[in-house]
Amino acid sequence: QVQLLQSGGGLVQAGGSLRLSCADSTRPFRIYAMGWFRQAPGKEREFVARIRTPAGDTNYADSVKGRFTISRDNAQNTLYLQMDTLKPEDTAVYYCAASVYNRATYYKSSDYNAWGQGTQVTVSS
Repeated sequence: QVQLLQSGGGLVQAGGSLRLSCADSTRPFRIYAMGWFRQAPGKEREFVARIRTPAGDTNYADSVKGRFTISRDNAQNTLYLQMDTLKPEDTAVYYCAASVYNRATYYKSSDYNAWGQGTQVTVSS
């Protein structure tokens, strides 16, 4: 069973930074990729970033490219999302996700089989 526990988030002014964390407990399953998604009020959940494990290659949504950084500490089994130069439009509930599926891409919610509980990020203007 894959279990994900998120921490971080909160309220920040535009231009500020936040870091989200996601600790995973996945034994004995292998995780092929981990990602971050977000969902703003009245909108669908959208892809933010993903990292393949253990290779470490990353991919980002155009809206966050150059501002957000996804990383994973394999020794600590913890996923991070460093968010810099935050904008009001980044306001959303952020979810981490893990995939035990070996796939070519990991852009859709259905590519993942486990989710964190979600954490609110609010960026004020």
